[in-house]
Amino acid sequence: MKRSAPMQRKTSLARTGFKRPDPSSAFKTSFHTKTVLRAKALKTRRKRVTVAEGAKYLAACRGEPCYLRVPMVCPLNPNDETVVPCHENSLAAGKGMGIKAAHDRTVPGCFWCHRWLDQGNASRELKEWTFFNAAFYWYPVRNAKMGLEMQEAV
Repeated sequence: MKRSAPMQRKTSLARTGFKRPDPSSAFKTSFHTKTVLRAKALKTRRKRVTVAEGAKYLAACRGEPCYLRVPMVCPLNPNDETVVPCHENSLAAGKGMGIKAAHDRTVPGCFWCHRWLDQGNASRELKEWTFFNAAFYWYPVRNAKMGLEMQEAV
């Protein structure tokens, strides 16, 4: 295969002087009103819930027994040190890809039940039923512990 020679210019590039753009036309193109309005719309985002706002719900789960009590998974140890707040995994609770549900939608669960709820191979309906059953018993206890008025169970 024969290689061809690289292309070369027959004439050199013409040199021109530097000319500044007209200031009035530059201002009009760079700060167009639609562009400014679009940028302003992008800046207005929904306020994200901080950890401090939901910390009281997470703190209420400390020292509690496991409320999920998944059969054949939970050891049912009342003094279990692995109990953590388990967030609801339904779309109705605000859960999404990479987004955790609101902190008020939590129940205390041991390590094994929490793992089953998040990564287990059970059906979504069974997991939702298990969470709602735990929430039915946990929410009145949590509300009394936090001094909140009674709320409807999920």
